[in-house]
Amino acid sequence: MELSLGMGRERKKVVVVGGGVAGSLLAKSLQFVADFTLIDEKEYFEIPWTSLRTMVEPTFGERSIINHRDYLTNGQLITSRAINVTDTEVLTAEGRLIPYDYLVIATGHSDRVPKTKTARLNQFQEENQKIRSANSILIVGGGPTGVELAGEISVDFPDKKVTLVHTGTRLLEFVGPKAADKALKWLKSRKVEVILERSVDLDNISDGCKTYKTSEGETLTADCHFLCTGKRVGSAWLKETVLKNCLDVNGRLMVDANLRVKGRKNTFAVGDITNIAEIKQGYLAQKQALVAAKNIKLSLAGGRESKMEAYEPHAIMAIVTLGRKHGVAQFPITTIGGRIAGLIKSEDLFVGKTRKKLGLEPHILED
Repeated sequence: MELSLGMGRERKKVVVVGGGVAGSLLAKSLQFVADFTLIDEKEYFEIPWTSLRTMVEPTFGERSIINHRDYLTNGQLITSRAINVTDTEVLTAEGRLIPYDYLVIATGHSDRVPKTKTARLNQFQEENQKIRSANSILIVGGGPTGVELAGEISVDFPDKKVTLVHTGTRLLEFVGPKAADKALKWLKSRKVEVILERSVDLDNISDGCKTYKTSEGETLTADCHFLCTGKRVGSAWLKETVLKNCLDVNGRLMVDANLRVKGRKNTFAVGDITNIAEIKQGYLAQKQALVAAKNIKLSLAGGRESKMEAYEPHAIMAIVTLGRKHGVAQFPITTIGGRIAGLIKSEDLFVGKTRKKLGLEPHILED
C-alpha cells in the first residue's frame, strides 16, 4: 500500500479553518504530512488568555501574538474569512475555492480583531492608554475575563477605582462556589467594588459618557468601561452550508469520539466550536487538536478506522489569574487560592509553554 504521508506522488489536501489555539497547533502538526492550507481572518495567532495582561502591559504581546508564518513554514496560509463549505471545497470571502480531502473546523468564538500583528499591538496600546488616562473604570461581566481584567488593573494601577458589575449571584459561575468566593475576597482586598445581580445599560450611552444605569436604576460613574461578557460561537457561517444539520441547538458542531463531525468521515472539529461536554478552555482545545491531528495522520496513511484515538472529556480544572502573583485554581479534588495558584500560571501565563508547542523559542531572541 502506498502511503500518502508525503511519500506518494499526489498528496492529500488538508484544510484547517481557524487559526486560534487549536487551529494553530493543528497547522504545526500537519503541515509536513499533506498538502496543507490554513484559512484564518488574521495573519497571526494570539494566545487568548493573555489579552488582559497585554492590556496593562502592551509589550507582553510581542511574545503572545505570533505570526502564523513563524511556525507554519510548509503550508499555504490564506488570510480571509471562510463563508461556505461544500463536500469538497471551502469558499472564502474573496471568492477563492479551496479544495480539501480532509477538513477541520476550528473557528471557536466570534471575535473581531485587526488583521495584522502590528495593528493588534497598536490596539492594545490604545486600550492601555484608555486605562492609564482614567481615574475610574467600569468592568461589565464577572466571568473569567472580567475577574482577570479587574485583577490586572488593580495590581498594575492600584490608584484606579475599579467597579465590576455581574448579572449572576456570584462570580465565575463556570467553577465551583469555593473558587468564586476566593476570587471575590481577593478583589475586595484590592478595593475593587463588586456588584452582583445587576446588568448595565450600554445601549444608550454616547462617547465620553461617564454615567451608567444598572438594571435596578442605580447610577454608576466611571471614566471608561470594558465589556467582558461571553462571545458568540463562531459557527454562524456554517448555518447555510452542508454542515448546517451538524449544529446543535447552541450552534456547536456535534462530533463523535474521534472528533469527526457526526455523519462525516473526512470532516473534524476541535476547540470551542464542538459540543463536547466539558469546560471550554485553551489547554483542552490543544488536547483536542493533537487527537484530531493523530487521527488525520492515521487516515492519510490508510490506517484502519478502529485504530483512531478517542478523545475523553475532562473534569473541570481551571486557573483564574488575579494580577501577576495570585490566582484561584479549581482541580477535580480541591480548590486553592493565593500565591500557590498564582505560581502555576500568573507570571508567564503559559506563553513560553505555548510557544514551545509551536516549535518556537519560549522567549524572543534579540538580534
